[in-house]
Amino acid sequence: MSDWALAWRLSRRELSARFRGLRLLLLCLFLGVGALAAIGSLAQAIDRELAARGRVLLGGDVEFAVSQRLADPPELAAMRAAGRISETVRMQSMAVTAAGATAPVQLKAVDRAYPLYGRLTLADGRTAGAPPDDMVWIGRALAERLAVAPGATLRLGTATFRIGGIIADEPDRLGEGFTLGPVAIVSRAGLDRTGLIQPGSLYATRYRIAATGNPAAIAERFERRFDTAGWETKTRDRASPGASRFVTRMGDFLTLVGLAALVIAGIGIGNGVTSYLEARRDTIATLKILGATSGMVARIYLLQLLAVSMVGIGLGLIAGIAAVPLAGMAISGVLPVAPGLTIQPAPLALAAGYGLLIALAFCARPLVAAGRVPAAALLRGALDQRSGGGWRGIAWGLAAGVPVPVLALMTSARPGFTAAFLVATAGALAVLVAIGAAIRAAAARAPRPRRPLARLALSALHRPGSRTVSLVVALGLGLTLFVLLATIRTSIDGNIRASVPERAPALFALDVPPEREAAFRRTVTAIVPGATIATVPLMRGTITGYGTTRVADLATIPEGAWALRGERGLTFSATLPEGSTLSAGRWWSAREAGESLVSVDERLATALDLKIGDPLTVSVLGMERTARIASFRRIAWETLGFNFVMVFSPGALRDVPHNLAATIDMPAAAAPRVTAALLPRFPSTSVIEVGSVLAQVQDVVRQMATAITAAASVAVLSGIAVLLGAIAAARAARSYDAVLLKVLGATRRQVLATQAIEYALLVSAVGIVATIIGVGGGWFVVTQIFAFDWLPDWGVVAATLALGAGVTMAIGVAGSLPVLRARPAAALRRM
Repeated sequence: MSDWALAWRLSRRELSARFRGLRLLLLCLFLGVGALAAIGSLAQAIDRELAARGRVLLGGDVEFAVSQRLADPPELAAMRAAGRISETVRMQSMAVTAAGATAPVQLKAVDRAYPLYGRLTLADGRTAGAPPDDMVWIGRALAERLAVAPGATLRLGTATFRIGGIIADEPDRLGEGFTLGPVAIVSRAGLDRTGLIQPGSLYATRYRIAATGNPAAIAERFERRFDTAGWETKTRDRASPGASRFVTRMGDFLTLVGLAALVIAGIGIGNGVTSYLEARRDTIATLKILGATSGMVARIYLLQLLAVSMVGIGLGLIAGIAAVPLAGMAISGVLPVAPGLTIQPAPLALAAGYGLLIALAFCARPLVAAGRVPAAALLRGALDQRSGGGWRGIAWGLAAGVPVPVLALMTSARPGFTAAFLVATAGALAVLVAIGAAIRAAAARAPRPRRPLARLALSALHRPGSRTVSLVVALGLGLTLFVLLATIRTSIDGNIRASVPERAPALFALDVPPEREAAFRRTVTAIVPGATIATVPLMRGTITGYGTTRVADLATIPEGAWALRGERGLTFSATLPEGSTLSAGRWWSAREAGESLVSVDERLATALDLKIGDPLTVSVLGMERTARIASFRRIAWETLGFNFVMVFSPGALRDVPHNLAATIDMPAAAAPRVTAALLPRFPSTSVIEVGSVLAQVQDVVRQMATAITAAASVAVLSGIAVLLGAIAAARAARSYDAVLLKVLGATRRQVLATQAIEYALLVSAVGIVATIIGVGGGWFVVTQIFAFDWLPDWGVVAATLALGAGVTMAIGVAGSLPVLRARPAAALRRM
């Protein structure tokens, strides 16, 4: 029989079917591998769904979009040369029933070629395209809100339509992004009947192409030829850029969580294996007496650990697969696809590889140390305190551990991000180890307290065989993760609260004709005399250049320069808008108002490295306008007033056809009456309740917060597992202490109090450092990964720290309870 066969035979005899003593190894691998398997599978599933459904989500192979105009003949000719095209016009409108009920809708006018890909299906099972010119297809949400059914009539603008069907599936709906109301689909001729398209009206025109060539090449040629016309292009490979950016950010965060869970789990594995092998000293010594070599002992327990590791890895992979559809549902509000149950071999294999390497790396030193247990340990018992695996154990650990960061960097989409995280994690662990060593040294030099229990607790921190360093690392990780989770969650909750100002306007109105502003105000104040009405000119435009840089020439959009992606709302004003304060430069005077000047958000200015006096070029209605930067502004976005990234001087944009947008500040209860009064007089104006918009935004952010909290909780669970492992690893030494104290007359309560004081000293020492590390990590996640404002609730963070300290102390004391059950006679026979 070979050595490995004999080792497996002996290993299998001792291995418990309930994994007694190795449950911590099982738990740590389950958490670490499960987190990585779920992360990798989710990211790959989303990517594949987006790639597979890209042309359906987009509605074509290529999409060209522009605001407030249609394509001119040369542009249309270039599109037709690329393939078959479909034109869609989208705008905000109001639907009014015969009974006078109203609701905001996303009006979508399609031509006879729609849809190029996918199928528009109705609730009665019909497959449809553009409706007849006197008919409208409506979304189920609109039908329920207005309590209408097929055959009823709706007024859109100045035209009346008959409801021809309820939409069951709109193929390109998920690619449209955030909308202010359910969809209503009419034909292009039906849109002309509404009278909603007027000079200055806000609408978006999209041309989808079933391409006969390479979509990316078609988009590049079109952008290069019409680079000043303000077109926004998408291809089927990036059908939902917003979703892709969110997936990238969430992927970064989940990668961070997975790596953290893996590293933390590794520490727990080391502690758990150390505890397990310490409990088998008698068995190992017996094997040595019977002739087993150190290599045979190492093989026996290596095979045990590998067997349990395979079970833990397998369970983690199953959990990772099952977590994908659950995670997809948790963030369904921010994704255009919902990944279902799927098996992605590559990320699963990677997660399993990580788990196996981590298990081998952190088991190496305890295994080598176990092989060095002498046969005489049967006589020395717990008094035999030989060192660990020495340099040989370290070398084996490094051989298995070094591939982990190398593999992480090789497989990361952002190696710099991953490297920074690994370095930060190593630094945090090094700080905790250094603090543990410092506490041990300080305890040895500190004056001895007079009270016996305090003196014993202090001595326990530095006595031979003490686990002070490992306990400090475990306690520090636990407290750090509690603080990290509290800062992330409270910051996101703070962002949600900030989206609801103390006093927000009750209504937004779009497309108010400038020449009828006075009539608009009279109509509102006739219903609510005390209403406050603010109006601004509103148009859409695209930044095409800044300084000496053309946006079309950028390989990637600079970090924080989100305003360069697509079109932005533009306005002009003679005075500084309410809610803005100048941070640099000055506002234009009345004499300068006729010049082409612009004031820019200070955060955008920082992202683009703009200077006062630099030129900024925007494309409006297909023509470029260049203005000189006169100032930078700090904008109070949370006011929900009219806040624009760019505010121009009147002379820059006054001649551009435009309508007005209005906010109406009044009691929310009066909103329905004001809406009912406005619509007959202003049929082209859309009136939107602010509360419903805020509710949509908050629902999405809450979904993100829930997903982030759930993901971070995996790391917290790993931290608790590490603490349990550290306590288990110290149990043998603590049993020895407890037995001696009992022999000398100590009661159980006194023994427990001694250990509680010890944990209290450790928690107090590491609390400040854990808070600093946790707050720093939370700031990075909130501001750098998810681009939220840093708004933690320090009261909740402090309470969480206190709760975490209490929980970790309780776990520590509870883990010491088995020590109290040690019988002095039995323990002394082993010493």
